[in-house]
Amino acid sequence: MSLDLLTYLFIGGSFALYIGIAIWARAGSTKEFYVAGGGVPPIANGMATAADWMSAASFISLAGLVSFIGRDGAAYLMGWTGGYVLLAMLLAPYLRKFGKFTVPDFVGDRYYSTFARVVAVVCTIVISFTYVAGQMRGVGIVFSRYLHVDINTGVIVGMAIVFFYAVLGGMKGITYTQVAQYCVLILAFMVPAIFMSMQITGHFLPQLGLGATLDSGMSVLATLDKLSVDLGFAEYTAGKKSTIDIFCLTAALMAGTAGLPHVIVRFFTVPRVKDARTSAGWALIFIAILYTTVPGVAGFGRVNLIQTINGTDEANVGTEYAKMPGWFKNWENAGLLGWHDYNGDGKVQYSAGAAFEGGKPAFDGDARGAYGERAVTNAKVNPAPAPGAPFANEVYVDRDIMVLANPEIAQLPNWVIALVAAGAVAAALSTAAGLLLVISTAIAHDLMKTCINPDITEKQELMYARIAAIVAICIAGYFGINPPGFVAQVVALAFGLASSSVFPVIVMGIFNSRMNKEGAIAGMIVGLGSTMAYMIYFTFMGGSKDDLFLGISTGGFGFVGMILNFIVAYVVSMMTPPPPAEIQEIVENIRVPRGAGVAHAH
Repeated sequence: MSLDLLTYLFIGGSFALYIGIAIWARAGSTKEFYVAGGGVPPIANGMATAADWMSAASFISLAGLVSFIGRDGAAYLMGWTGGYVLLAMLLAPYLRKFGKFTVPDFVGDRYYSTFARVVAVVCTIVISFTYVAGQMRGVGIVFSRYLHVDINTGVIVGMAIVFFYAVLGGMKGITYTQVAQYCVLILAFMVPAIFMSMQITGHFLPQLGLGATLDSGMSVLATLDKLSVDLGFAEYTAGKKSTIDIFCLTAALMAGTAGLPHVIVRFFTVPRVKDARTSAGWALIFIAILYTTVPGVAGFGRVNLIQTINGTDEANVGTEYAKMPGWFKNWENAGLLGWHDYNGDGKVQYSAGAAFEGGKPAFDGDARGAYGERAVTNAKVNPAPAPGAPFANEVYVDRDIMVLANPEIAQLPNWVIALVAAGAVAAALSTAAGLLLVISTAIAHDLMKTCINPDITEKQELMYARIAAIVAICIAGYFGINPPGFVAQVVALAFGLASSSVFPVIVMGIFNSRMNKEGAIAGMIVGLGSTMAYMIYFTFMGGSKDDLFLGISTGGFGFVGMILNFIVAYVVSMMTPPPPAEIQEIVENIRVPRGAGVAHAH
């Protein structure tokens, strides 16, 4: 059976399953729409949380990121898994006991302030839209390659699918859809990983792949170091980021994980406080299956990519374009891989250095040169090899294609390639749905119902939530078509925003009975404002790397914003009146293990 037909069957079959579950589990009340009725079993909630969490950034982009940046990618692995330990220990059970639908719900009631609730709504929406931009781009990447459409069309198709099961099913539909999506995405990630591990190392555990010995007598890591140096790159295990930047990025990702609104809301869907902690534990196990596999997949993919393009001998002479395998031309046609024959020898050669000025090619439709490469219109060819490289680099590879291209590069069966496509779509859509639900809930419940018009009926509130979800899907589609960077990089910005705004105010709200509304509001504004300003300046306004604060990247600055949030909130709270006695009593009771009620509205 052809790859195209298998891909259509796998993706179409999974879509039919997701939409069928959404129709079966359609929400009939606001409680079912917001928190799935509060009756989801811990294991199912753990799987749904893992699917909600393992987005396009985890499935599509993370292994590609580690594949290209080596040691520095460990910050993402440590931060994104360590955050769940924080979430399970510091937040999940206490928030479940508080019994509210959303993060703004908690902030508004804990800090007895409508304005605090509105600030929390703004933080939630900014974080969620930043995050969802990466997911929609991930969907577009998958469809552009496997369904032979452009990325923009792929994003629109993804929007339509999300509309069905997010708008109709709400949290109830999303939860059970995400259980199915977890099964699909973990199978899709692990099957090719095991195949590649067997193919390259001879054993079936990809988690141990980097230390495995190859036919050359060297380990995968040692081979990567040698290949990297031979081609003018830094050693794979060396890393470029400073220690302080790695620390800040890891800390920001950890705190951001624990403060993500679409993850936190999952713990309102279980029946008891104990179940919240248990489901966090299950989620960590389910997530670890994928995250412990990422380094091996990244290493295998990097070795395969270099040896496929440059050849397996040490001369690194390259491969004639006419003899390049089909995957190279398929991704070239998708616009996510580029080649320019710099020296005119008809060979594809890959080394350190940008193949095109600015690093990324601008292609002109189907115009091709003498050897079939796409014509370059708005970019100049890099004029010289990078220091240490044997030749000028002629290839641009979009990092986000690595996991998707790995099965093709490794020449795995077509059904494996189709399975990966279905898994990638499942990963992107599951998180996108959760984020869009958080946005619609923040608008319908926290703004319309609580702040603007408390007298609306439950039916009207449900209608507002669905309208907000539709608008959010359209905006998310725009960001998917016009993303500010690679998937994992865009997502990292969302974590920085979450760590600097939502995480501190929740932690202080649980563990500091003296924290008042003035402190919380000031902290959120300073944390979010400083982090956003830093990110906007260095991401969109051309800020120089030389001007970075202590060399901390935009992703890591969320940690600095978090510290500012804590300091400002504490100082302001000490200078203003304490919260009412009943609020302080609630804070003390939150930490008592027993006595939690069901999740409820006002």
